[in-house]
Amino acid sequence: FRLKRKGHKTCIMSKGTVVLAYSGGLDTSCILVWLKEQGYNVIAYLANIGQDEDFEAARKKAESLGAKKVFIEDLRSQFVEDFIWPAVQANAVYEDRYPLGTAVARPCIAHRQVEIARREGAQFVSHGATGKGNDQIRFELTCYALYPEVKIIAPWRIPEFYNRFRGRTDLMEYAQKHGIPVPVTPRAPWSMDANLMHISYESGILENPKSHAPADLYLMTKNPEDSPNEPDVLEIEFKNGVPVRVTNVKESTSKDTPLDIFSYLNEIGGKHGVGRIDIVENRFIGMKSRGIYETPGGTVLLKAHLDIETFTMDKEVRRIKQGLGIRFSELVYNGFWDSPECDFVRHCIAKSQENVEGKVQLSVFKGQVYILGRESSKSLYNEELVSMDVQGDYDPCDASGFIRINAVRLREHHRLQGFSGTKK
Repeated sequence: FRLKRKGHKTCIMSKGTVVLAYSGGLDTSCILVWLKEQGYNVIAYLANIGQDEDFEAARKKAESLGAKKVFIEDLRSQFVEDFIWPAVQANAVYEDRYPLGTAVARPCIAHRQVEIARREGAQFVSHGATGKGNDQIRFELTCYALYPEVKIIAPWRIPEFYNRFRGRTDLMEYAQKHGIPVPVTPRAPWSMDANLMHISYESGILENPKSHAPADLYLMTKNPEDSPNEPDVLEIEFKNGVPVRVTNVKESTSKDTPLDIFSYLNEIGGKHGVGRIDIVENRFIGMKSRGIYETPGGTVLLKAHLDIETFTMDKEVRRIKQGLGIRFSELVYNGFWDSPECDFVRHCIAKSQENVEGKVQLSVFKGQVYILGRESSKSLYNEELVSMDVQGDYDPCDASGFIRINAVRLREHHRLQGFSGTKK
């Protein structure tokens, strides 16, 4: 909007204030300048959730590009305690393989973006997610849930933007024209997203699902072939289904804060090449995509938590909880972290974890996690009851009736409809 007054220079009337989820990369730097061109006051917001980033350089860059304010928020501890830990309690895995490293990070980022927007009186929020992916949904559903009246600017869904910037070359030309610093090193031929929980790789040369991942792609984990020839033996202590201490048995060193625990498990898992997957998954928007992920600490925790949970949880409660974990994983993947149904499922899962406590010993070695043993004061394991050497409080004769009762249905099915019956 331009307002011209006689005898005065033309001035620009702002359309309002927008909080941009800013990464410091080429895309969001161009978006920042483009939003200013459209007449918005831009607040740049960069979340530190464990990615390898020069945050001070990103701040200076955003300021030089004309950001009205720059917020750099250290969310690492919050990310672990409020988002990763509930995923650990749920044994959250999407489509049996993906531990949701990106999906759990998006609501964490968006929560703080909304807080800043409300505090700064911003009517708009913006992001650099593409129009084909899951992240646009995750960001926006979270923003709408927590700030119902907010307006969202998604440049990669605006024809004036995506018709102008059809590829990286167009972005580079725009950057050079507007004094936006461009990368001096060649860009990897794939897209990468990193946080404390994982690194994801997709797009570019990875779009052919038959193509093998290049050996130099992985940044968080060693090739298992090149990992140490001696395992690390860890003891992980759980309470309420989340780790409260990790101890390296051989080195007698421990970590006992959430951020330190998870960071250390990343270190050990990465050292031994744990947590690599290469999958084709179903995006919420309706297409399949190929993704490669590294989730070292999360994979170690998933194995350990599954073990202590089975040791301490009633069989039928766990059966129900397994279904809730699958539902939780789908909700998180699809962007519904702040939906009433996901809130309900999280509360149910948290309730199921009240007695999930104890210690698990495991070995991390050559890309694998091997469970070695476990102990818990809340264990439902009765050594005397299960022993082959001690009868305990169990009468084997009872099994005969138990088997016959369960056989009634099978016998009738096969007598009347199955192979053992001949109907004429």
